[in-house]
Amino acid sequence: MEQPKGVDWTVIILTCQYKDSVEVFQRELEIRQKREQIPARTLLLAVEDPEVHVGSGGATLNALLVVAEHLSARAGFTVVTSDVLHSAWILILHMGQDFPFDDCGRAFTCLPVENPQAPVEAVVCNLDCLLDIMSHRLGPGSPPGVWVCSTDMLLSVPPNPGISWDGFRGARVIALPGSTAYARNHGVYLMDSQGFVLDIYYQGTEAEIQRCARPDGRVPLVSGLVFFSVETAEHLLATHVSPPLDACTYMGLDSGARPVQALMKMCLLVGGPAWCQSCNVQGVGVSTCIFTAYVPDGSYNYMTNSASEFLHSLTFPGAPGAQVVHSQVEERQLLGAGSSVVSCLLEGPVQLAPGSVLQHCHLRDACPLPCQGPIHIGTGCFVSGLDVAQSEALHGLELHDLVLQGHHVQLHGTRSRAFTLVGRLDSWERQGTGTYLNMSWSQFFQKTGIRDWDLWDPDMPPIERCLLSARLFPVLHPSRALGPQDMLWMLDPQEAGSKALRAWRACWRLSWEQLQPCLDRAATLASRRHLFFRQALHKARHVLEARQDLSLRPLIQAAVREGFPGPLMATLDQVAAGVGDPGVAARALACVADVLGCMAEGQGGLRSGPAANPEWVRPFLYLECGDLARGVAALAEERDKWLSRPALLVRAARHYEGAGQILIRQAVMSAQHFVSSVPVELPAPGQWVVAECPARVDFSGGWSDTPPLAYELGGAVLGLAVRVNGRRPIGARARCIPEPELWLALGPRQDKMATKIVCGSLDDLQDYCQPHAPGALLKAAFICAGIVSVHSKLSLSEQLLCTFGGGFELHTWSELPHGSGLGTSSILAGAALAALQRAAGRAVGTEALIHAVLHLEQVLTTGGGWQDQVGGLMPGIKVGRSRAQLPLKVEVEEITVPVGFVQKLNDHLLLVYTGKTRLARNLLQDVLRSWYARLPAVVQNARNLVRHTEECAEAFRQGSLPLLGQCLASYWEQKKLMAPGCEPLAVRRMMDALAPHVHGQSLAGAGGGGFLYLLTKEPRQKEALEAVLAKTEGLGNYSIHLVEVDTQGLSLQLLGD
Repeated sequence: MEQPKGVDWTVIILTCQYKDSVEVFQRELEIRQKREQIPARTLLLAVEDPEVHVGSGGATLNALLVVAEHLSARAGFTVVTSDVLHSAWILILHMGQDFPFDDCGRAFTCLPVENPQAPVEAVVCNLDCLLDIMSHRLGPGSPPGVWVCSTDMLLSVPPNPGISWDGFRGARVIALPGSTAYARNHGVYLMDSQGFVLDIYYQGTEAEIQRCARPDGRVPLVSGLVFFSVETAEHLLATHVSPPLDACTYMGLDSGARPVQALMKMCLLVGGPAWCQSCNVQGVGVSTCIFTAYVPDGSYNYMTNSASEFLHSLTFPGAPGAQVVHSQVEERQLLGAGSSVVSCLLEGPVQLAPGSVLQHCHLRDACPLPCQGPIHIGTGCFVSGLDVAQSEALHGLELHDLVLQGHHVQLHGTRSRAFTLVGRLDSWERQGTGTYLNMSWSQFFQKTGIRDWDLWDPDMPPIERCLLSARLFPVLHPSRALGPQDMLWMLDPQEAGSKALRAWRACWRLSWEQLQPCLDRAATLASRRHLFFRQALHKARHVLEARQDLSLRPLIQAAVREGFPGPLMATLDQVAAGVGDPGVAARALACVADVLGCMAEGQGGLRSGPAANPEWVRPFLYLECGDLARGVAALAEERDKWLSRPALLVRAARHYEGAGQILIRQAVMSAQHFVSSVPVELPAPGQWVVAECPARVDFSGGWSDTPPLAYELGGAVLGLAVRVNGRRPIGARARCIPEPELWLALGPRQDKMATKIVCGSLDDLQDYCQPHAPGALLKAAFICAGIVSVHSKLSLSEQLLCTFGGGFELHTWSELPHGSGLGTSSILAGAALAALQRAAGRAVGTEALIHAVLHLEQVLTTGGGWQDQVGGLMPGIKVGRSRAQLPLKVEVEEITVPVGFVQKLNDHLLLVYTGKTRLARNLLQDVLRSWYARLPAVVQNARNLVRHTEECAEAFRQGSLPLLGQCLASYWEQKKLMAPGCEPLAVRRMMDALAPHVHGQSLAGAGGGGFLYLLTKEPRQKEALEAVLAKTEGLGNYSIHLVEVDTQGLSLQLLGD
């Protein structure tokens, strides 16, 4: 489903507490802009708080000042002016404080969810969810102004929260429902009946919380979401020059002001003087009205420092299986119900118990001792940031109620890894008795041999001795790299022995508080991104090799936009070269073409175009010879020369699609298995063999017969053989001639040949595979019929004289206009083959002929499916089907209709020539590109085409014109989904004019032009509809034709000279 239009933000600014993180988070915003999560024109800013503990209010004021300064500079001002806010939609996002379960903070905590509609595949962080909520749920409809959003909570907001913005001025807070029990540890709003904020209670008393309760017993929780209208934002901005709030901004600090902490309660909800007094800033508050928008169907969950609460928010109690997101897991049966795995690569047996979470881990069970069993992560665990090198440390352990994390740190400019281990039940608060690894400190000391002086300085007061300040975590070992074992030994010190304790004591160790400024957030995010693409490469390989109908387009977009196209193309090369299946290889090459097309970034020209540059001949020849490995390697070698600019990238993409067409041809050539003939008496010298055929009209299922859909999905098409204006409009005739030559003629009628060609040598046949060359189809017919071989050492005349004692003359004709959509070229190929084979003394059955045409069209390189020859060579009403397998075999079922229904159908069926020439070639390329990309809408539509064919067949069996009309209408909608752009404007006008008079209508074939066929409500409506169209403007050169079901199909007869 298409994402509704969101807020076109003028500025999005992210505040953070560490200066070193600004560039990192700026890049993260830019990446999201490349993913189309943020409008392309939005100004993105990341800014550090002036001081680490400046408070949410101070951070907001500083961010607003920075935004105003940038917008003022953009507008050409030399000073900061609030005028720039009047037409701006601004979003301020606050990173907040450190988070013990993610080195990059709560904003970048990854969630076990996926967005299947996202154009670019990516792990979903809390920041992504909040951006989506602000852009598509809360923000739409709001006037220019400033939105402020904390990132320390998990939010859920319905698509339409029901907030009225008509004439709004002032400040508005967003409140979400919560229980009174939950409110005891959070903030709640006290509102009056009109929604005005009277007070805010943070960790209020039971009486205060009850005062805020609504009729349903729930209370409006403070959510960290505030909106300021332009007027209120201007007043707030003006405070940046007023002491002491000037010290909340970088300008104030740069001017020498002493830093202060400004609370959101004081600085944002500025209506109450008492709040200002409490912070000694009386007189700088701005008098305004604070409104509440209460969203009763939303939810709010603050991300506390409790590991138990954090695990609860990431797991799915009661779920039947594990939630596996952006991860590749070899043995999913080892994942416990309700657990979650996010952005991981798990190779071999890795067991995860219910209620536990794995994130950003690449684990491989390569233990040589099978008796140790799989890596076992027990209940209540959160494990993050481990790589293959650390997998061995997990063997032989069964973790329970633990948080094990790998960290990227930077110590005096040197990058390294560190590992932390804490208990699920450990408290991060400074007050209280405190625990470590879910036990008291005294128990921990007794168990491990560690002493308090190992962790804290002797002069540190006992009240300050807690988990935050304990120097538990090694960051540097004198002689080796650190690993999880440097912490995990504490779980079983007796088995680890005193050596582990001595090694731990020998390390330079930091407390959790000391570790935070050393965290390398750039390396952390880069490592996560590399792991995401590492598992993505495994995913791409698995999707292709397992022939899954899963789109890789979002993954391709991600790889290109985030700098990983090379590894992805290398993986696709490996799949194409090693799979041994031309169908899978063709899809892999199509994916490479998609990568190249994405790299061009919409420049360099159209994706569809020629693909016969001489530089690509060598890899194409390998593929033609069936040498996939060398062909793919040669393609990659040539590809590397075409990566320097968009025009070359697009041309390279076309050639990769051309390479895919070679493999499709080879797959379709398997239809030759079902081509056979029997010898019959040769016609008399000079005697003509005349083949005549009806046209065809497709009533359902078209496109499903087109390779590769025909053998990857399986096809089903219902078609009618039809006469147009009482005539069978397509035919061919052939005869033997004494001259050892091939005489070819083409024309609009049997007695009117417009083009004549004489082939006296094999050189005259060399353009048989160039569809637009004169007589190419006829030349290909001679080759496919086995009459001549262009690769023979014998000359053309020698071949003809040796086998037949002379040459052949072949004429073909079609009374239908070019691009009619009635299957002309394929039916013409069938007629030509039938006439030629009979003239050469062979009889070919109609079903064999259907497969022979498939072969011929691959030789001709036009591609195409099997529905046209089924529709025109076989009589009456029938369904053709092909199974999802190779070799490609088409089976035909005649549909039996009620007595008299054929005549009734003839009376209600009309053809209208639209005057527009159909461009099926370009439509075909677009459809194949979409199919190989496995775009979800295209895959579902293709399945519907097949299913709808069986429903249409039932409508024929019932003899119901209204049902058939519904089938036609549905079919046309399916065609438009399959090939957008197949309905020209003039055709739409024509269909609108005819709609009141018909049960249903559709363009024939692929659409785009040609004939429109319609099922009229009343019989014999040709003259009436001519009158209707005569009154309709803008239709062009159209004409209406009678049409009737042909019950004969292909006919062959011998005529005299």
